[in-house]
Amino acid sequence: MKIVLAYSGGLDTSVILSWIKEKYRAEIIAFCANIGQEEELNGLKAKAKRTGAAKCYIVDLQEEFARDFIFPMFQAGAVYESQYFLGTSIARPLIAKGMIEVARKENAQALAHGATGKGNDQVRFELAAAALAPDLQIIAPWRDGLFRDQFPGRAEMIAYCAENKIPVQASARKPYSSDRNLLHISFEAGILEDPWMDAFAPKNRDMFKLSVAPEAAPNRPEFVTLDFVKGNCVAVNNKQLNPLGVMKLLNKLGGRHGVGRVDMVENRYVGMKSRGVYETPGGAILHFAHRQMETITMDREVMHLRDSLIPRYAELVYYGYWFAPERLALQAFVTESQKNVTGTVRVKLYKGNIMVAGRKSPVSLYSPAIATMEADPTKAYNQDDATGFIRLNALRLKVAASVRRKKK
Repeated sequence: MKIVLAYSGGLDTSVILSWIKEKYRAEIIAFCANIGQEEELNGLKAKAKRTGAAKCYIVDLQEEFARDFIFPMFQAGAVYESQYFLGTSIARPLIAKGMIEVARKENAQALAHGATGKGNDQVRFELAAAALAPDLQIIAPWRDGLFRDQFPGRAEMIAYCAENKIPVQASARKPYSSDRNLLHISFEAGILEDPWMDAFAPKNRDMFKLSVAPEAAPNRPEFVTLDFVKGNCVAVNNKQLNPLGVMKLLNKLGGRHGVGRVDMVENRYVGMKSRGVYETPGGAILHFAHRQMETITMDREVMHLRDSLIPRYAELVYYGYWFAPERLALQAFVTESQKNVTGTVRVKLYKGNIMVAGRKSPVSLYSPAIATMEADPTKAYNQDDATGFIRLNALRLKVAASVRRKKK
């Protein structure tokens, strides 16, 4: 039997690789998608083989991640529960897709993952697999009672890795889990499970990887321009870039000024609340600037209709329905809504803040001549017309008020 394991080299997957190899007497093919983990990938192949993998694929999916996953999601303005930029959520369907491609190449019969039975990732991986490869078996050790009996907590897993000389970042001193990619890095579990604990306190500064603390950011603001074409950022500071280049540069700029940090208690799909801390410096800038671009280029009713769908779209990404027909249908609407979102936005970055410093577009719907409080040279708007407009919209309110008075 061949099993393709989603492998990060972290605590859980290091233990799981050895465990499923022994239980299933299988050949384990470790798979790691390079989606921007940077130095975390160093030595990963050797580590996987040392832990028992027959092969280890590290596939560079960064361009695909930025182009086909991050950018379409940001066109939709998706933010989960008004705070989370969905950095982990959007990566899972791509990882599953990459695993399936390797499974086909290796003629594997199963996919395995180290997602906890209490979390969202198990759903995301398996829904993607159901959509793309329903014939493959899924192995989820955290939902196996025997596995949980042997490893009831992180302490036992850390001890196991120490005993077997498997190097992992988790330790008794830093007992939290992290997940890094091109869009963000997340922290959860361990000491972060107490929602009263201040993750941004000075003593916790070493936890963060992508951004400086706002207090430690430069004392002078930095201005950044972003050029958009049909809702996608195509240049930063007048430099033409592909989506991957945009994300890398915005991460650098945002990280320098401490923007994009979030500490939230969110609602997991499986029913419980969970505390997560996130760094999304580039994504925060991109989301903010994109919205500013839309304000002068999108029709009001199209914008309001799209905005009404943001919570639904964000839920679909968060819950794991990226490849579901309803997400694809929503994406078609999003693409249509973005056809005129073209122009330039200037933002100011300063100590954790992103502020708009200007926006312009060759297809701007904003007309200073019409909006001016002075005389309108275009004569496009007659203020007298507002009288009838208000009277008609007030009619139902007057009728309701009259009925209420009669009841008294």
